[in-house]
Amino acid sequence: MNNILLALFAAGFIFLLSAQNWQRSIKAVLVLVVLEGVLRKWVLPQASQFIYFLKDFVLISAYLRYFLLSPVQIRLFTQKTTILVLVGCMAVWGGIQAFNPSLGSPIIGLFGLKNYFLYIPLIWLVPQMFGTEEDLYRFIRHYLLLLIPVGLLATAQFFSPPTSPLNVYAWGEEGPAVVTSGLDTVRVTGTFSYLTGYSTYLLACLCLLLPIISRPQPRLWQTLTLVEGALIVATSFMTGSRGLVFGSVLLIAGYGFLLAAASFSNFFRSARKLILPGIISFLLVSQGARLAFDSFVNRVETVNDSVTTRISSSFLQPFSNFQLKGLDGYGLGATFQANSIIRRLFRLPPGETIPVGYESEMGRVALEVGPIGFFLWYGLRLVLLFSLFRVFLQLTHPFLRQLALSTFVYQSVTIISQMVYNHTASVYHWFFYGFILLLPYLERVHQWQHTQQFGLLYGHSTHFTGTSHQ
Repeated sequence: MNNILLALFAAGFIFLLSAQNWQRSIKAVLVLVVLEGVLRKWVLPQASQFIYFLKDFVLISAYLRYFLLSPVQIRLFTQKTTILVLVGCMAVWGGIQAFNPSLGSPIIGLFGLKNYFLYIPLIWLVPQMFGTEEDLYRFIRHYLLLLIPVGLLATAQFFSPPTSPLNVYAWGEEGPAVVTSGLDTVRVTGTFSYLTGYSTYLLACLCLLLPIISRPQPRLWQTLTLVEGALIVATSFMTGSRGLVFGSVLLIAGYGFLLAAASFSNFFRSARKLILPGIISFLLVSQGARLAFDSFVNRVETVNDSVTTRISSSFLQPFSNFQLKGLDGYGLGATFQANSIIRRLFRLPPGETIPVGYESEMGRVALEVGPIGFFLWYGLRLVLLFSLFRVFLQLTHPFLRQLALSTFVYQSVTIISQMVYNHTASVYHWFFYGFILLLPYLERVHQWQHTQQFGLLYGHSTHFTGTSHQ
């Protein structure tokens, strides 16, 4: 009882603190995603389950502050009506599936609703977090600084034995031993609770780093950018994650190809700036991090399944899963990995047994919401993907355009990856989807500022539509 009261008091305090400034709270969520594992593994392991929901408490309080106590900009919700309609349809179907009798209890469905829908409002809140392109650039630049201590910790984990206090997971002593890869080296997690979180973080940071590299920066920040890029490369091999390494290759290749196809001059300037970090990263991996590279290659050669098999099964598995329940599913949250803990904590009855194994995201979504929900969910994600590509084609500002391109390729590469039940990926995916509305707005601000400077030069003033600035 004391623990419950303490948790309620802590949750209330977090609510009040986060509601003071919703923009700052959303930025705090992005930081908590990185530092959550530190709290769960080393600082307060006894409160691991509460800390898992900490960022959700912060985000909900930010939503309440925005929707109840701030002037809501309705025009943002009507700019992309197709997205809003698909979100609404999926929310209705998801609400129905949250009360599916196969779950055994609607409490499981409530957790499923949280995993699917909690981060979606970021699409409309992110466009109001940054006033200018410079504000966005400064935030990304400072956020990427977290890569340095996180990457150094991951490096220390890699060269430490599996029994080291650095190499633990958030599930504590009752969980399995730390996963090792080839050559008796551990698969690093950095500050994250598990392997998947760190891999997701590295790919998201690479997505943000690619446009930063080609942007003009002071010498100090150029050096820090090179260090961050080198740490991404080196520690990616230390994770032993084939999905991360191959996904990074596809992200870089897709980004370069589309940039060259759209504007070869911009591609040439960006490629020229990538030569030095590329050489440094190659030398780092081939010499200083040779053990990490060899360990990754050893794992690739010894695993039972291939990447192509896993990709093809991700697309085929949903259609075989559709045959189990017809148009219905097993309910929202049926495949949530924490269901056993939730049922034990709330003393819930067992749900209907799912007769097949599940690992891929697409297969799990098909099991939970059936074919109707499946096509609504992935239809929404495809519309969002297409919208990002349209934003890329429409923008003219180099940095904003390259940022739109990078996020588009990132979303394309990760379309079949875990998102619903990978809370780290959920935060980054929906934050990046917010760029659909944010980046065109920032370009309009930039154009207005340029016009304003030109008008002041000749004694005129201009007005930026939709703002109070003149």
